[in-house]
Amino acid sequence: MSVKDKVVQIIADQGLLDVTDVTLEATLDDLGIDSLGVVESIFAIEEEFDIEVPFNANAPAQSDFDISSVASIILAVENLVAEQT
Repeated sequence: MSVKDKVVQIIADQGLLDVTDVTLEATLDDLGIDSLGVVESIFAIEEEFDIEVPFNANAPAQSDFDISSVASIILAVENLVAEQT
């Protein structure tokens, strides 16, 4: 399973959605994922990929982790995974 597929699955799980409902252009807000769901998604991503995500839930706009869309989250995770190898 690719990074993209795993991230989409995690986001779908957090939003109680089917993976087909999670589009690359969608924001987490579009998908009905609230701030707690965002934090839970970040934790799940960290656990799945054994990475540390530079995300501050208290100041998401100041974080170095772009959560503006599903595609941006996938790209950020791919970059973090690549940095570990």
